[in-house]
Amino acid sequence: MKISQILDKIDENQLFVPAFQREYVWKKEDAKQLVRSLLKDYPTGTMLTWETGNPPELKGPHKYSASQGAVKLILDGQQRITTLYLLIRGDLPPYYTDEEVQTNIRGLHVNLESMELEYYKKTRMMNDPRWVNITDIFQSKTNALDVIKDLGSDYSGDPLKIVENVGLVKNILEREFLEQTVPVKANIKEAIDIFYRVNSSGVNLTDAELALAQISGYWPDARGQIKAKLFEMAESGWVFKLDFFIYCLLGVLHYQGSKLEKLHDPENNDALRAAWSRLSGDTLDYVCNLLREYAYVDHTKEINSVYALVPMIVLAYQKGKTKLSEAEIKRAVKWFYYSQLRTRYVSQTQQKLDKDLGIIRDTERPFDALLKLIEEERRLTITPEEFIGVGIQHPLWGLMKWYFKSRGAKCLTTGIGIRQNMGTKYSLEWDHIFPFSVLSNNGYGWEQRHKYRLAQEITNRAVLTQTANRSKSANPAKDYLSKAQSTFSHSLRDQVIPEDDSLWEIGRYEDFLEERRRMLAAQLNAYLESITVTEEIDTKLSVAELIEEGENHGIELKATLRWDQRLEKVNKNLEGVILKTIAAFSNREGGVLFIGVADKKDIDGLGADYSTLKDASRDGFEQHLLNLVSSAYGTDYAAMGLKVSFPIVDETEICMVEINAGKKPLYTEVADKNGAKTKKFFIRRGNSSHEMPLVEVADYVANHFG
Repeated sequence: MKISQILDKIDENQLFVPAFQREYVWKKEDAKQLVRSLLKDYPTGTMLTWETGNPPELKGPHKYSASQGAVKLILDGQQRITTLYLLIRGDLPPYYTDEEVQTNIRGLHVNLESMELEYYKKTRMMNDPRWVNITDIFQSKTNALDVIKDLGSDYSGDPLKIVENVGLVKNILEREFLEQTVPVKANIKEAIDIFYRVNSSGVNLTDAELALAQISGYWPDARGQIKAKLFEMAESGWVFKLDFFIYCLLGVLHYQGSKLEKLHDPENNDALRAAWSRLSGDTLDYVCNLLREYAYVDHTKEINSVYALVPMIVLAYQKGKTKLSEAEIKRAVKWFYYSQLRTRYVSQTQQKLDKDLGIIRDTERPFDALLKLIEEERRLTITPEEFIGVGIQHPLWGLMKWYFKSRGAKCLTTGIGIRQNMGTKYSLEWDHIFPFSVLSNNGYGWEQRHKYRLAQEITNRAVLTQTANRSKSANPAKDYLSKAQSTFSHSLRDQVIPEDDSLWEIGRYEDFLEERRRMLAAQLNAYLESITVTEEIDTKLSVAELIEEGENHGIELKATLRWDQRLEKVNKNLEGVILKTIAAFSNREGGVLFIGVADKKDIDGLGADYSTLKDASRDGFEQHLLNLVSSAYGTDYAAMGLKVSFPIVDETEICMVEINAGKKPLYTEVADKNGAKTKKFFIRRGNSSHEMPLVEVADYVANHFG
């Protein structure tokens, strides 16, 4: 289909974008690259459409009517098509509003002599007629003759080149986009599955966006409702992306952060809608207000990872109408501060949410346990050395601001409190205490890397209102701080600025930094500790984490109990291996045996074993296993010596056998190749079970079992 036809069909309400598609996210560089490829006749990809007489919710104000018959929906290629619409029509396509276009890519200019593409730069383009807004060419507001005329008689280039290049630009309208069409017989679920497969192979969509597309198949207004809440919260300073809300839904319904496909199934419909109603109607606002009230967080710009809110939201949702007690709030706030300071969710976010939300679900005092997890990875105590050379992007800066606000700190110039203030003039900014221009003149410029970093260090920063920062001149620090100290009592103290005026001299700048680092470290540590007392709660590893440890002295992985995967039949020798493993653990220090997990940690499950049993179920498997243990080691041992459970890992049921350290030795009957049976003694050594030589058994039993 020609590009001109695509745009016409959009205007004529024949080509639409489904509501499950994300918003426009391309950047200016993406737009330049697309136009450059079109001008050079390079491949620009295909367009995937779905022809249907029963479309899902559509983006934009148009409502489908059955009288229209079959219409086409863009499943893949809408970012490119939207880019072309913006540049060719010079206006938003009917399926988008201003809020849904993250970057305005209009205003692309082309040099009609060199065909260079660039966005408007006044100094370069203002007096050069060769630079023309590409939209003006498509809209016939500019033509080659006008450009040649403006170039004047002194122009030394080839005017025919200008004419030729205007033609090249206009010929973009005649370029073909190869179209692939999902047939009209496909239903909504099938179309979304195709959309999902097309986009999941690349990096175009996040897992959460793909999950939202699937959700929209059974809840058509999902995207619209979630976006409405997104815009509502943004007006109060809480700016999130759609992804965040999808993780909240996954968290409250499944206590997970990585299995977004759990939201794909239409069976989620009722539970998902009910969960969103509670989240949007109460829980999200409640948690944000708690952070504002107790943690002094006024907006998301102060947070380095908003995913730290997810465990708090899940716990608040779990509590329901009872809400969190003050003690629970303080524990949550303390953990939140450390999650930001020690960058809990800056990497491996999904895996960490899995672990943390499992603790929220299973632990009575979850934030004590979550704090312990952070401490296992990073030291909690802040040291003065952590401040050296770090700038305002460092999480210490966020913690400093929250602490200053907790003390009721004021702008050093206006005396206005540094909580969220009314009017843009009083929004918060930060500036150097020792002016950079003064520091630069004293050897702290960019020419010396280390010195420059010291000049930009957060210990040389104060929090000011915008109006104060705009009026603040490059006065020496001594003058600036003296005035603040005399005008607003405690203003320096509350922003933890040394009040020893001998440190305010430029010659003692590094002494000033050293003293403020010491003061900040001491006061921040004391503040964090004072929020609440947390208990030393340790949590056990999850089953998935145990398996990830791999085979060792305390863990053994077995793919099956009795089904031989190589021979594809029952092999009772495998049952003997299981018994040998149980005895080896019991005869040493105990351990855990997983059945249904291959030695390379692949989760195979128990299906093959189930199929070999008369009672092909979990109960049948457990009974068969316990019968084997009873026959080998006695009924008492089967009842007291081990515990059998069936956890779900990666949505697959496996068997977990927890073996206690035995109180008496277990001897295992083993048949040789001739069928002769003998008793043998096995112990765990390293990551496998070993037969102990007969001459050593008596001494070992005497020493180990007493």
